Amino acid sequence: MRKIIETDKAPAPAGAYSQGVQAGQTLYISGQLPIRPDKAPLDDMGFAAQARQAIANMLAVLDAAGGSPADLVRVTAYICGVENWPAFNEVYGAMLGDARPARTVVPVAELHYGYLVEVDAVAMLGQGG
Repeated sequence: MRKIIETDKAPAPAGAYSQGVQAGQTLYISGQLPIRPDKAPLDDMGFAAQARQAIANMLAVLDAAGGSPADLVRVTAYICGVENWPAFNEVYGAMLGDARPARTVVPVAELHYGYLVEVDAVAMLGQGG
């Protein structure tokens, strides 16, 4: 069973992809940039604000599939500037609470539209605490 996951609580795809795809109990969440669902600019374009928005978008897609942070099994974060790693850790820990999925943080030179962070994830729905 393959199901497309869509929510208006995360930005609509700007290309030929889905916000998320569920295959059985596995949910694949596409890379989420720090774009508000209504596409209005963020009030604060600093790294921490961008990280909060990108993670909020990821969690919105997870929620639309009926999942929770406890269902996350893998998160990948792409961040511009290794100096932003501590700020990412702080925001990530605050937003995910006790969920501790496997995670990779990849420092990159640049991201689309000049954003500083992008996150994607894999979840096993119904398996969390």
